[in-house]
Amino acid sequence: MSEPASESSTQNDSSGARGAGTTAPIGTVPTSLFTDHYELTMVAAALADGAADRWCTFEVFARRLPEGRRYGVVAGTGRLIEALTRFRFGEAELERLSGVLGGPMIEWLADYRFSGDVDGYPEGELFFPGSPILSVSGTFADAVILETLALSIYNHDSAVASAASRMVTAAAGRPLIEMGSRRTHEEAAVACARAAYLAGFGATSNLAAGRRHGIPTAGTAAHSWILLHDDELSAFRSQVASLGVKTTLLVDTFDIRAGIDNAIAAAGTGLDAVRIDSGDLGELARQVRDQLDGLGATGTRIVLSGDLDEYAIASLRAEPVDSYGVGTSVVTGSGHPTGGMVYKLVEVDGRPVSKRSASKQSRGGRKSALRRHKPTGTAVEEVVFGAASPPAVGPHDTVLPVPLVRGGDVQPGVDNLEGARERLRGALVSVPWEGLKLSRGEPAIPTTFLE
Repeated sequence: MSEPASESSTQNDSSGARGAGTTAPIGTVPTSLFTDHYELTMVAAALADGAADRWCTFEVFARRLPEGRRYGVVAGTGRLIEALTRFRFGEAELERLSGVLGGPMIEWLADYRFSGDVDGYPEGELFFPGSPILSVSGTFADAVILETLALSIYNHDSAVASAASRMVTAAAGRPLIEMGSRRTHEEAAVACARAAYLAGFGATSNLAAGRRHGIPTAGTAAHSWILLHDDELSAFRSQVASLGVKTTLLVDTFDIRAGIDNAIAAAGTGLDAVRIDSGDLGELARQVRDQLDGLGATGTRIVLSGDLDEYAIASLRAEPVDSYGVGTSVVTGSGHPTGGMVYKLVEVDGRPVSKRSASKQSRGGRKSALRRHKPTGTAVEEVVFGAASPPAVGPHDTVLPVPLVRGGDVQPGVDNLEGARERLRGALVSVPWEGLKLSRGEPAIPTTFLE
């Protein structure tokens, strides 16, 4: 597995890449075909019957949180807005669709540019059942065509960020590195790294995420590096010769006690860290700490990896562990790979509309929301209300949605990843302490819907 390391050691490891705060351009590849066939057939039919230009609002929300979760984390906003700027139908896309859609629809797609408004919870904010996470207003044709793109990004990124946030809480201040690239699709891996970093992870093993999103990257060596050499000590000496003593040596390829002896023999007592990737991690951490201290390597850190999730991390809180590397569980949402969000039409020409199917009801009308807090800053309630009739806003209330797009133009500051990290830290501080528990229970705060 990719090597976890603390942020302080990444600059000296083989990847050595720390984000400079700039984002490399993804390119100009259109995102318009990241959609479902029926989005376009609905638009084609609406163009034919004259309904395409009716002014509509669609909303993204989750009817419920995944089982066992007390809150969700909004993630993917920056990616969605960036993807929206590339939602265009060029010659290649139109040629692909020419055998599926009629001439008028092809002509409409050739000129498509989203020209409506988008409001939403800022990235890094918490959400609860019914929170109007995103509102898309425009003509029916303009807005309905974005459904699949919005849901695929928000459902994925919010699931990863929500799981990662629980892991950060469980780690209680100890650094985490995201290292799940080999457990998901190559493009999903980049999005996963971004969502985990937003949630508080300190680094990723994924170099594309480092380049695209400015995330610190880290890594040194895997078990294959040890097996390549004739013996473990030779492998360690070679790694130290290349990377210096401020590196992390993987000590569980063979016998851990011998691995620790070899690590200190190769690097001396100034070795930065050792990593354990298998076995009873808590017991091994205690034994390794005692052995390192006995050898005089009192400053050498212990890094754990190997099928960790938030529950395993929480169980290790009392052990002498310095940081964690998390792979499969974070990129799969720790058992909940989707945020459960839907994209529903709630208003047509100013008239509320709603779906009334059993167990899939929606509330009509364009909505907004605010969060009420005690004077101490603790959140006590999420209030969802009609956007046209807001309630009085108290001194400790926070109105949640912000403008993201106006008249098709992206508003400043939408893709601010560092700002989203800080926002989530503040939001979690406001959650009642019982809402941060890993045990099952009700959402951290209740949601009230004003008629």
